[in-house]
Amino acid sequence: MKISVIIPVYNGEKYIAQCIENVLCQSYKEIEIIVVDDGSTDRTAQIAARYPEVRVISQENRGLSVSRNVGAAAATGDYIHFMDADDLVNLDYYARMAEAVAATDADIAFGGYVNEALPSNTLLFADRLLLMSPDDKMGISNAANMSYAWRYIIKRAFMESHALAFEPGRLVEDMPFTLAAVQAAARVVTVPGATYYYMNRAGSILNSRDREFARKRKRHLGLAYAFRREFMAAHDLGDVIRVVRTTQYKVLGIPMAKRVAFNNGKTNLYLFGINILRTKDVRV
Repeated sequence: MKISVIIPVYNGEKYIAQCIENVLCQSYKEIEIIVVDDGSTDRTAQIAARYPEVRVISQENRGLSVSRNVGAAAATGDYIHFMDADDLVNLDYYARMAEAVAATDADIAFGGYVNEALPSNTLLFADRLLLMSPDDKMGISNAANMSYAWRYIIKRAFMESHALAFEPGRLVEDMPFTLAAVQAAARVVTVPGATYYYMNRAGSILNSRDREFARKRKRHLGLAYAFRREFMAAHDLGDVIRVVRTTQYKVLGIPMAKRVAFNNGKTNLYLFGINILRTKDVRV
């Protein structure tokens, strides 16, 4: 199983080498690395080209959405991961991902993440859970709130069959793509031990101090929230679903089952990561 790692980058000469070497040092070796240089004016493309294992695609500056779409179109892997050039993953990240999707034939897999700037937003998983119901997929992934595309690896055939792509011109491009992907997926799996490190880098899009850019991003954020409201209503998902309580059950110290309660009053019971019971209208 091959995983294509798509790394869109614009003026990332400070971080691109570290990002590439982080992927090259993975314990899992069936990896294709595609760097999409989005019209950088620094030495990003030259640095990336030093690595013979890396395919570099250079284009005029067209934005993150187009860069991701270009990378996905060039990918040959069974699964695709969109990685930001200034972030990192733990060294068993793709090994854990590959193991999980091979065991479950999931369309999408996602692990935990560490938010360097906002540690309270860090999310890690202790168990592998196979998610198939809308409550499971939306609630446990928290896709409506934490919709960053870098959280997920996605089966390439699934992306192509559902024509999943990022909308060009958006500054908040992840939410429409991620919500559509998670909702459409037949099987989504959580992956313990696969951790993405969302770094707090000076000069990143979220840290930009340009006032005009900040105002534009605020407008686009409003568009994303409007899309979310319409999407949730159109798919009868109600309010943003989230997990409010989890209870682990062990036998002789070995985790056997888990109960997950959602804010919409539903609860699910998993045995060895498989949902075996779903109840409705149980208020918590």
